[in-house]
Amino acid sequence: MPRPRSLTTADLAAAALAVLDREGMSALTMRAVATELGMATMALYRYVRDRDGLELLVVDHVFVSIDTTLPAGVDWRARMAMLLEHIRAGFSAHPAAVPLVLRHRQSSIASLRVMEAMLAVLTEGGFHGRARVIAQRTLVAFLIGFLQNKHYAPLSGRGTIGLSELSPQDYPHLAQAAGQAKDMSADDEFRGGVQIVLRGLKP
Repeated sequence: MPRPRSLTTADLAAAALAVLDREGMSALTMRAVATELGMATMALYRYVRDRDGLELLVVDHVFVSIDTTLPAGVDWRARMAMLLEHIRAGFSAHPAAVPLVLRHRQSSIASLRVMEAMLAVLTEGGFHGRARVIAQRTLVAFLIGFLQNKHYAPLSGRGTIGLSELSPQDYPHLAQAAGQAKDMSADDEFRGGVQIVLRGLKP
């Protein structure tokens, strides 16, 4: 195969994402990405050390795509809700990459910009010291939980449907909640959860 003159990290990440989006996590290999780029597998090692390196490039690419610009003169809770929507949009653009984001989020240099934006909004909202740390970690925990639920156990999935068919005599609350949940959208779940979390956060 002809070797490209030069590859950027963006080229590598785009190729890895193309493989992920088209074929899923199990297909992400050095060979598959090299094929996507039209080069020999060994030549790819000139640019990235191993699959972990590819995964981190993908995660960086996802974080780089997140818009952290927010309007001025808006209440901190509204600004945070907007930022969380932006983060969700960045992750949702490549759902197959969600497990990689969860695995490598603390190793991604590009994630620092997003974390800084979250902390800036919390600071504007009056959070400082330990309270700011806990508030930021709480928001990250919500995001991680939402992503895991959406990826592994969506409201519209078979699991929810199965729970909705449980005996109401044995599981009255669970059967009722699942029956309501299966008709809810991911937007309902995310935005409703954001509002509950933000209402509970106080400096």
